Amino acid sequence: MSQLPECVEVGPAEAQHCVIWLHGLGADGHDFEPLVPELGLVDRSVRFVFPHAPVQPVTLNGGMAMRAWYDIRSPRIQENEDTGGIRASQAMVEALIQQQHQRGIPSHRIILAGFSQGGAIALHTGLRQAEPLGGILALSAYLPLVSELDNERHPASQVTPIFMAHGSDDPVVPLSLAEHACHVLQQADYSVTWKVYPMQHQVHPAEIADIATWLRQQLDLGAEPSAP
Repeated sequence: MSQLPECVEVGPAEAQHCVIWLHGLGADGHDFEPLVPELGLVDRSVRFVFPHAPVQPVTLNGGMAMRAWYDIRSPRIQENEDTGGIRASQAMVEALIQQQHQRGIPSHRIILAGFSQGGAIALHTGLRQAEPLGGILALSAYLPLVSELDNERHPASQVTPIFMAHGSDDPVVPLSLAEHACHVLQQADYSVTWKVYPMQHQVHPAEIADIATWLRQQLDLGAEPSAP
């Protein structure tokens, strides 16, 4: 098993569901921690796990060391991809999934989520699982190693639902790149929920509401509880 990354964990010790959420380039596991209360799921037996990516030099940023799931070598982010780094992060995420199995949570109750580079790893890893996950959530992301998808995707994960959301004016990961990923997945008969919001490379309030609804649906938690 690959070495487990350090993580921020939010939620009950005896959870029945888990969301593993990967941050974007240069951020860390705390980045999306403040979002958890807005989703209204923690006291509904959902554990959130936010791993920290390893610190490594990033070519696009002049070789500066920062938290990254893999190197970015070109402004055109799908050129000269860091295959080794992508696969190493896949192994780390799979180790996290196995850890949740050992804590009593089966794959169909695990959501793999991520923003930007983290969303790319979520897609890459989730589509290759022999035990299908409860869902894949990819925000402001794209599909890495797309030419390898047909050879490497696991037939069992064909049933995994996917939620993809993107900003209409994203200057970091172009909308066209995400649209292409969505098209590739739909052509391969995956069930993809696709949303575009009026924003750049960020998270939109309407997006948060849609994520919360989608997570409740995939984890079979029913409607959001009414306020007292």
